[in-house]
Amino acid sequence: MKNIKKIHRFVLIVITVLCVSTSGISQDGFVLPLKHSKDKFSFNLINNLIVIPVEINGKKLSFLLDTGVKSTILFGLPNDSLQLNSLQKVKVRGLGQGGSVSALKSENNIVRIHKAENTNQTLYVIFDESLNFSTKMGIPIHGIIGYDFFKDFVVSINYSTHRISIHNPSTYKKKRCNKCEEFDLRFNNGKPFVDLDVYNKNGQKENLTLLIDSGSSDALWLFDESNYISEASVNYFIDFLGQGLSGSIYGKRSKLHKITIGSNSLENVSVAFPEELALENIKFFEERDGSIGGDFLRRFNVIFDYPSKKMSVKKNGKFKDPFHYNMSGLVLEHDGMTLVKDAKSVIGNQNGKEMSSVSSIPIGTVYDILLVPKYIVSEIREGSPSEKAGMRKGDEVVYVNGKHAYRYKLNELIGLFTSKAGRRISVVYKRNGMTFKAKFVLKQMF
Repeated sequence: MKNIKKIHRFVLIVITVLCVSTSGISQDGFVLPLKHSKDKFSFNLINNLIVIPVEINGKKLSFLLDTGVKSTILFGLPNDSLQLNSLQKVKVRGLGQGGSVSALKSENNIVRIHKAENTNQTLYVIFDESLNFSTKMGIPIHGIIGYDFFKDFVVSINYSTHRISIHNPSTYKKKRCNKCEEFDLRFNNGKPFVDLDVYNKNGQKENLTLLIDSGSSDALWLFDESNYISEASVNYFIDFLGQGLSGSIYGKRSKLHKITIGSNSLENVSVAFPEELALENIKFFEERDGSIGGDFLRRFNVIFDYPSKKMSVKKNGKFKDPFHYNMSGLVLEHDGMTLVKDAKSVIGNQNGKEMSSVSSIPIGTVYDILLVPKYIVSEIREGSPSEKAGMRKGDEVVYVNGKHAYRYKLNELIGLFTSKAGRRISVVYKRNGMTFKAKFVLKQMF
């Protein structure tokens, strides 16, 4: 593997299951009901990641749909009502700075995704509390599913309408599409790879083999920085890239001159170079040069045809969106719930009659007691605008630009801290019971 010296926000990671035979993986797979050759359902797109409803043994859950994973992963047991079958202890390992983690392998489970059903699904259950992706997404995330689902259908993902269509491969007929382009897929350990042209810092074209990883919120990861990073005129900064199965991932973040997919070219593409420590002891596909993730894929409507080893893309209305990175330096996560008092004015009346809106006078205040989300700083980039303004890891964010933080969804806050350069940000935060205020301006790093 090439030498690597080295998230956009939150990034989900390719997971490799170790010390487990593949014989337990479902042989029957997902099927549609009789007389159904296709199905459609909606998904949520959060931080460039696809969240779908999944039902396991009758329990309704939320999973990430991740082309970068082979095995289906469950993050703990949501509650006692979820019953799993044929449990045995195993070890799993993924990207990150830690080692392997303990897990349980469960066989013969019934899994439904809308109308599609697998009656013999194998799951890997991980109980490590540090792998709580729900806190980083702002909604419950119970697991990840990828190859186990994609291998049985032709899957069309419409990033514009947030709809997924699945088709029985034996009856699927391609629609005429003049603006669609088709590419060959290669597979290694159930993971899809595609060859794309990437232009380095000197404007030279390189043909690279990239994992298609819809479970990464970033646009592009590369493993060899030598032709892209400049020390003479620094064109990168060190950043937190995301959370992997084996711990936090750090590396260099920069911009790429250009990447092409067929006749479509994307310029000034955000790119990350994960540090070597995060990738130790992980067996990659030898030809792999990196990954394309959700911030790349969301600019297209994509059809994955695993049975035919094909992928079709058509650019959508998001194609020309600029590529952003976290200019504030703050990484936030959901840290449970807290009680707050929400004030409301009481309008007086006269002689038992309601007063007109013109003459109404507030005569008092009542409070609603609300249970609201609490947001904390989980990572902060050294030298970033927020760090220079005094904020630190562990601070609780209370107000942002004069608005209660709990009135934002987590992805809305992330978007606010990631958006255009020059935006002024005001944050009221708490540390050790004391309240502070920070003001800073979002700025480009290079």
